[in-house]
Amino acid sequence: MQTTRTTRTTQTRQRWKVPAGVHLVVAFLAAGALGAVQPATGIPTEVVQLTQFGPALGVALAALLWPSRTRELLAGSAGHPVSPWRQLLATPLLIILLSAGPYALLTGAAHATDPRGLHHPFLLIALAQLVGACGEEIGWRCFLQPLLRTRLGPLAASVAVGAVWGLWHVQALAQSPAYAAGFLLATIAMSVVLGLALEEAGGLRRLLLAGGFHALVNLGMLLFMDEETGRALPMVLFGLACAVAAVPWVWRGREVTIPAAVG
Repeated sequence: MQTTRTTRTTQTRQRWKVPAGVHLVVAFLAAGALGAVQPATGIPTEVVQLTQFGPALGVALAALLWPSRTRELLAGSAGHPVSPWRQLLATPLLIILLSAGPYALLTGAAHATDPRGLHHPFLLIALAQLVGACGEEIGWRCFLQPLLRTRLGPLAASVAVGAVWGLWHVQALAQSPAYAAGFLLATIAMSVVLGLALEEAGGLRRLLLAGGFHALVNLGMLLFMDEETGRALPMVLFGLACAVAAVPWVWRGREVTIPAAVG
């Protein structure tokens, strides 16, 4: 009896470890390859970064190897209750306000960019950012998050996905320690927001809400921050703002605790 129970436990762990490992290897390698070939494509990074589609390729391979399992993860909860989508999509605005406001006060200058001054039409950039964000989120929030939820609680799974999401951005981690710390704090905090807000959302709705949140954050940073210069201050402020914005979601998650599913 004990041997049978141990075998079942090992199989259950492998059911999430192997797909997660395959997905992450492809997501990391594909992102590096796509980033290397982007200059040859002529696609401006201001519009969209091809590295964002690395996680989507990881999901594509998982779908070939484990089709039914992948469909189940992407479909999400069968109940599809009404999720707090208005609050979720308002959170990026709060994050930008909490980061851009103090940054302007500390530096004595506004860092706003006129959308008309960008090298490409803002509408094109916004649409491309949404597509690119969905390319990431189908891997992080629509595949990896529900996969980890078969073994972890919602908060722990969200923190784990956020840590992986941050480490996946190798370029950001290559900056100063303060910059890298601020960036990791931001990805973990945003992952907590998304993981808790979309706990029972599934399918296309989950993808679009996660992608919309992600795209709004990216556009806000593009228009009101200059962290792309490598300065640590804006990134640290951004990370702190994300952490503050995550607090209400953690508090809400404590009131509505949903146990991990049995894998």
